[in-house]
Amino acid sequence: MESKAPVVEVHDLTARYGEKTVLYNITTDIHPSEICVILGTSGCGKTTLLKHIIGLIKPYSGYVKVFGRRIGDLDSAETVEVLKRVGILFQNGALLGSLTVKENIALPLRMHTSLAEDVINEIVHLKLTQVDLPQAAPLYPGELSGGMRKRVAMARALVLDPPLLFCDEPSAGLDPVTANGLDELLLKIRESLGITIVVITHELLSIEKIADNIIFLDRGRLLYDGLLEDALKVQSGPVFNFFNRTPPLLQSASGVSETSFNVEN
Repeated sequence: MESKAPVVEVHDLTARYGEKTVLYNITTDIHPSEICVILGTSGCGKTTLLKHIIGLIKPYSGYVKVFGRRIGDLDSAETVEVLKRVGILFQNGALLGSLTVKENIALPLRMHTSLAEDVINEIVHLKLTQVDLPQAAPLYPGELSGGMRKRVAMARALVLDPPLLFCDEPSAGLDPVTANGLDELLLKIRESLGITIVVITHELLSIEKIADNIIFLDRGRLLYDGLLEDALKVQSGPVFNFFNRTPPLLQSASGVSETSFNVEN
């Protein structure tokens, strides 16, 4: 990876919902053309971190920069301009059921550009081809399989040619073969377009296949930030437990350490 300014900078970010602190002093950078995976156990703060990066929530303290601009300091029009350069693949795809695949993908182009209809049609075809679904244009979301819906949603996320793509649990609800195909697609898109991809997931097979760097959260705290290959060498603690599917040790009433499975049984 070339040394360039980070695409995303998170500095000393603390997040709260009311009186509850969800993220504690998170500092991390996401660099151009990498696939960065944000991971950790359920409830660790992954989605909250994503919502702060894309400006849906303002930090309690600290700040987030995207393309060098502090998201929390921008007015609504400026935020929209920044987010036009960000594609988002939502966990459920978020396709509009009353629109065809072609109409779903064309929607951002119609909202944010003044392109002629024939140009829009050409771009939609190109994006569907990039996700290996050129034949799906006239279909409705209800006629698609789960994997096809994810691919169509990805085509829509890429239709404005964003240099940054966020994917929230892209493999959720997919069988292993379909999930692997989606991982392959992410790698192909990064290779062909050179974009930065940030993925939120807890799927080990996907993480080990696609990640360059990982950000590991545990109960709202940043425990690891670096190369996947180095994370796989960690020999103890939550990072080790996660990658080795090892339950953490709990202290029993007698003072003897037991796994959470043994304590519950």
